[in-house]
Parts: sequence; C-alpha cells; structure tokens
Amino acid sequence: MSSPSIPFIDLKSQYTALKANIDARIQKVLDSGAYINGPEVAELEQKLAAHTGSKFCLAVASGTDALLIPMMALGIGPGDEVITTAFSFIATAETIVLSGAKPVYVDIDKKTFNIDITKIEAAITKKTKAIVPVSLYGQVADLEEINAIAKKHNLFVIEDTAQSYGAGYKDKKSGALTTAAGTSFYPAKPLGCYGDGGAIFTNDEKLLKVMKEIREHGSEKRYYHTRIGVNGRLDTIQCAILLAKLERYDWEVIQRNRVATKFTEAFTGLNKIDPQFSTPFVRPGNTSVWAQYTLTLTNREAFQKKMTELNVPTTVHYPLAMPDQPWYKENTPAQVAIPNSQWAADHVISLPMFPDMTDAQQDVIIDAVKKAVEFSMK
Repeated sequence: MSSPSIPFIDLKSQYTALKANIDARIQKVLDSGAYINGPEVAELEQKLAAHTGSKFCLAVASGTDALLIPMMALGIGPGDEVITTAFSFIATAETIVLSGAKPVYVDIDKKTFNIDITKIEAAITKKTKAIVPVSLYGQVADLEEINAIAKKHNLFVIEDTAQSYGAGYKDKKSGALTTAAGTSFYPAKPLGCYGDGGAIFTNDEKLLKVMKEIREHGSEKRYYHTRIGVNGRLDTIQCAILLAKLERYDWEVIQRNRVATKFTEAFTGLNKIDPQFSTPFVRPGNTSVWAQYTLTLTNREAFQKKMTELNVPTTVHYPLAMPDQPWYKENTPAQVAIPNSQWAADHVISLPMFPDMTDAQQDVIIDAVKKAVEFSMK
C-alpha cells in the first residue's frame, strides 16, 4: 500500500498557522484602498533591513527586478562584462543580458554548488564591471573572498540572494554583505508572498536613491523623470502578507534546519550503494535556510521514477547550466569549460522541504529515498 502523497512545498499549512494575521493585514489594506505605496511598503522595508542587518531595503515587484535595478543604478550596460556562476536559475544571467552587459560564466564548487572563487580572477578583464555570485539552495556564497577580489579589481558585487534570504554567513546575514543584493519573494522561496515579489538591500544611501527612482519609472518626483526606469513597485497587499510571514520566519528557518539535519543523518551510508550519492554540504560558519534540500546521485531518472511511485515529489534545480540553455548557448555561450556545472545539471535532485513538515512525513521521505537509491542502482 502506497503512502499518502506529500507536497513538495506545503504553503497551505503555513497559511493555516498564520491565517488570522495574514487575513487581518490584507483586510486592513482593502479597507484603506492604498494598494500601491501604502504604509505597509515602508514598514516592510524597515523590518527587512533590520532583519538582515542591512542599512536600507527597497521592496520591488520580483526577484528579477531585484537584480536588474541595481545593475541599472550602477551604470552596468553595453560594453561591460559581469562575472557570474554558470549554475543558477536563468534570471541571474537574464538580468545581466537585459542590462546590456555580457555574462561571463565561472564554474561552481562541486560541494556547495556556489561559484568557485578560485576561478574568478582568471575571468576578469578590462571590461569587467561587477561580480554576481549566487547564494544557491539557501547557503551564502564565499562573499568575504569575493569581496576581496572585487576590491582588488575595483568591481561591484551584487549578491543574488533569491534562495538565501536570512541565511547566516559568519556573524552577518545574506543581503548585507555586498554593494547590493537582490532577493525573491516568489511563493516557493523560504520567505514568499502570494505572487511575485522581491527586495533589494544595500548600505549605500546614494545607490538607494537611484534605485528608488528606477523602481518608479525613473522619476525623481511625480511626472518628473530623470533617468530610464521600470515599473518595479511591490504592491501593498504582498507587503502585508510578508509582514505576517516575517514574524514566524526565524522559527521556520530553525525548523528547516531540523528537517535537513534529520535527512542528512538518515542518509548516511547511501554512498556505499551509489558512489555519486551525496547530501548537501554547508560550510563551517554558514547557516543555510534550505531553499532546497538537494542530493546528487548516479541515475536520476530511475531514482525520480521510483520516488514518484512512492508518492514523494522531487524537482531538479536545474537540468541545464545557464550557458547551455538554448538562447544562451547561441548568444552567451560559456567562455571556459564548466564541467562541475554540467555534472550538477545531470545529477542533482531536490526533496520536499518546508518548515511544517511532520515527523511522519519526514519518515516517509527518508524511507522512499533509501528504496529509490537501491532501485536506481540495479
């Protein structure tokens, strides 16, 4: 008899726990009629900045805007090069292209899946303007070393923190460590709203002013446009939802770590069955928010088939390295070999991960993984 189906992400249980607060905050916005730039927007920005330890926060319409707007504000454009990882969601490279610059890809560290810091300097040229490291799967990239490289070569650093909001890095948090940082509040993210949303963090007040103008169609004041901009505002209702969710977020991160620890302990020894099986590696001094709990294994297709039979969903983040995506392969191909990124694209698979996961659900997932690993190696 098969076990009951488990969601990949359980937003329903989260809403049930927060229903009274979320509903009350939404109702307040509905009663006020302030759907754009209502008071909840500024309140959210203040609370997000305080939570990350960043001086300033700017709420924006999506995680994509959260990367594009800083690039525009920093003057990144045609003729410039921006160094980034080869392995991420496509928005990382997409925003570089949209800014008019050229993405220059660097391979990943095979243990963390983040950019390999030992290969960054070789990619720097006279045209390089910035580095965009991605803090993938919930763990901050090696930003201390990346910042040192950037300082040496007079480059900007824009952290893509779409999957790592609230993650710890030594004594600081993701988002507060670079020239600017952009996060996503897409519903499936560790901190998500009920639509698209994002935020930009910076410690530079002048940069904040420029980004705020860009967010509002490039307007210094109403109907007075001093620069090219976008419609990048985050609507008030989404801010109200995020304010309610933020109150429980630190607890949720603790729970995600509890689930991840149990998974990792339970999967000890599976590499004896599958030599390419591995569990996530978190560097000492880092605290992951577990946007994904991602395994590697030899035969992903067979593993995924068995997991489906056992009613446990899985997802691949990501099946192609960014420069191997069709449009990018033709227009922005990798300039160097990216074997680790391509290996990861063929071998990673993510398990369900959410803070309200019960012990019984964890046990079902653990049992399914063990059976699926054995099945995949027959």
